[in-house]
Amino acid sequence: MDPIDRALADLEPLDTDDVIERRVGSLIGRAVSRQIWLLFVDDNNTQLPLVMPISDIPVAPEASDLDNWTELVRGTADAVHARGVVVVIERYDADRLTDADRAWARLSRDGCRDAGVALRAVLLSHRRGVRLLAPDDYA
Repeated sequence: MDPIDRALADLEPLDTDDVIERRVGSLIGRAVSRQIWLLFVDDNNTQLPLVMPISDIPVAPEASDLDNWTELVRGTADAVHARGVVVVIERYDADRLTDADRAWARLSRDGCRDAGVALRAVLLSHRRGVRLLAPDDYA
């Protein structure tokens, strides 16, 4: 993709699961380490220019982490005037969901709800690529 095509693709709203999965595959791709990524979107689901990696995370979050997660999402969304967030759980393993992945997805869902920020999607970056998670995957 040439630079002009890439710039136009970056302006494409993240308004379908397919577009989100392609964008995350392009930006983050296959897992290299254990971390969480946050991508923020505006009212039109256009990605904002902040892609936030959070490293040094435990395998699974604790229930007590919810308040801190909520404040992180709320504060960052307010700072960049975001209305929604895409969460990517990166870990080098198979594409099969683990209990830890589900715990991170639930923490993301609950933290976004409590922060008043729309959770646009949760994805898993694994050793072979990227996978979009359906809400039923981590309910």
